[in-house]
Amino acid sequence: MKADTHPDYHFITVKMTDGTTYQVRSTWGKEGDTMTLDIDPTVHPAWTGGSAKLMDTGGRVSKFKNKYAGLGF
Repeated sequence: MKADTHPDYHFITVKMTDGTTYQVRSTWGKEGDTMTLDIDPTVHPAWTGGSAKLMDTGGRVSKFKNKYAGLGF
């Protein structure tokens, strides 16, 4: 294996949206940096059971539904 081909793997602090923090190893930033999250499992609808809106930009969703309407999805 070649020397110096891998990125630096070090400890950083991750700050959740509720203010809690934890230590994790990462290649992001420098040793001791803090990554502040805007979205995490405590607030994201995929983990909290909230409803998500499907945006129909340019009629793509309705075009898809019309194209595959007879398949019973």
